[in-house]
Amino acid sequence: MSNHQHTLIIDGTSGISGDMTVAALLDLGASEEHLREQLATLPVDGFEIAVTRVNKHGIDACDFDVQLAEELENHDHEMAWLYGNEAAAEHTHEHEHHHHDHGEHEHCHEHDHEAHSNGHDHEGHHHAHHHHHRSLADVTAIIDGSQLSDGAKRRALAIFSVLAAAEAKAHGKTPDTVMFHEVGAVDSIVDVCSVAICLDDLGIEDIVVESLSEGHGTIRCAHGLMPIPVPAVVNLCQAGNIALTPTPVAGELVTPTGAAIVTALRTSDQLPSRYRIEAVGYGAGKRPYEGCTGTLRCLLVHADA
Repeated sequence: MSNHQHTLIIDGTSGISGDMTVAALLDLGASEEHLREQLATLPVDGFEIAVTRVNKHGIDACDFDVQLAEELENHDHEMAWLYGNEAAAEHTHEHEHHHHDHGEHEHCHEHDHEAHSNGHDHEGHHHAHHHHHRSLADVTAIIDGSQLSDGAKRRALAIFSVLAAAEAKAHGKTPDTVMFHEVGAVDSIVDVCSVAICLDDLGIEDIVVESLSEGHGTIRCAHGLMPIPVPAVVNLCQAGNIALTPTPVAGELVTPTGAAIVTALRTSDQLPSRYRIEAVGYGAGKRPYEGCTGTLRCLLVHADA
């Protein structure tokens, strides 16, 4: 099935995150059954995946959600907390499901969790602390210990490697010593491995991403309010030479996991001169933003030679 004309075009108009990418690939036709079988071989516990259909601004889309056991739960706090305003809180209540955006802002929230847990000695916090803070070597061991195909392992490790480098640069560490929280969280491991499994399943070799749209403003971390794009995303876009298109959306559209997928896996930033569309997939985002569809569109195309 796999050939050089089997190309994936990722439309970055609404930004990109890990879960949106998985959802779009499933919508394109990647096998959910195969994904579940492969994820079951990861030597980590405490998660389930939910694949559903949602309607985002009139567009029918696939939604991919990693649901964590309570002790691993990693809440991406409500929009009001993230952006420091009340208007966003009202939006959040319209969207009852999805209390966390995995892959979105664990690198901030786990700092917060860490600071919070230091003063409390009961088991729950230590358990979460243990699970959330992992080194690149820890993540690599998890992926290597799975039964993912060689191609899927290679892609998953490539994504984590560029993420480690970006987080290390942001924090003044080396990729080997950085203890990253976003990347260490179980949900991010599942997101990244799921992207790799689905790409492998679809037989995709070439991945085209012209540019990524990004919002503006600030987002709250334990360090205080950080400007968007956040440091890890800035470093990834620099490393991957990713063109950013500013949008009027107040909020973060490009997450570290999303930027890492593009930096690690993109093979071209130019659309084919001619292509035929074989399939289209829409992946739903979790956060409600004004002026943005909140879906990631991916096209599976046959590029005319």
